[in-house]
Amino acid sequence: MTAYSGDVTQGRDPRQPFRYYDLILALFVTVLLVSNIASSAKIVDWGISLGSLRLAFDAGTLLFPISYIFGDVLTEVYGYRRSRRVIWAGFGAAALMSATLWLVGRMPGEEQWQNYAGQASYDAILGGVSSGGIVVASLVAYFAGEFSNSFVLAKMKVWSQGRYLWMRTIGSTLVGEGVDSTLFVVIACLFGVFPWSVALTLIVTNYIFKVGVETIMTPVTYQIVALLKRAEHEDYYDIGTDFNPFRLEA
Repeated sequence: MTAYSGDVTQGRDPRQPFRYYDLILALFVTVLLVSNIASSAKIVDWGISLGSLRLAFDAGTLLFPISYIFGDVLTEVYGYRRSRRVIWAGFGAAALMSATLWLVGRMPGEEQWQNYAGQASYDAILGGVSSGGIVVASLVAYFAGEFSNSFVLAKMKVWSQGRYLWMRTIGSTLVGEGVDSTLFVVIACLFGVFPWSVALTLIVTNYIFKVGVETIMTPVTYQIVALLKRAEHEDYYDIGTDFNPFRLEA
């Protein structure tokens, strides 16, 4: 199989807009925002241990791995540059959500609301999403993890000449989720969001769970990638791509 340069358009007019790119972008951002709120809301413990290590995890871990599946699909079909644009859209949406919840938290609460809910409840649940520590941890980990995932997958696709999709999706996730889980927990602990006593538990559990979800979902990823490549007439190879994560153009 020969290596390709840039778009493998399969007859697509390059001026024609993609049919599903904006839908995937919207789903990606939705998954990111919901998982961030869930992470702040609850730490889940199913009573399972790995030796002496308790496998507890923040609730956002249930949904967050799906964002990496979207990231894999975006890079595999549309290429790193278009994936980069989606990652920045998610970054901006998460920052806006955190800023909005912080501003709302600073506003005075209505009297009846104080009686049945109250500021303490707001701070305990949504305050985590807007507190400095969780915001910094979430945004830094998201930025580094998603771009690591996309970069590794794009490079592996060129190296493998488009073969072994399973190896690319799992391999990129091993790197991206490792970066994400470690940075998120360490930064959150530095800011006092989580106690250091649960740091290793959260890192290991999050990593195992996220990589496990990616692995289990590999057949679904195959189906989505195949469907999109046929529907979009697109199969992008990142040869000669500028991988600078701070550029926004697609």
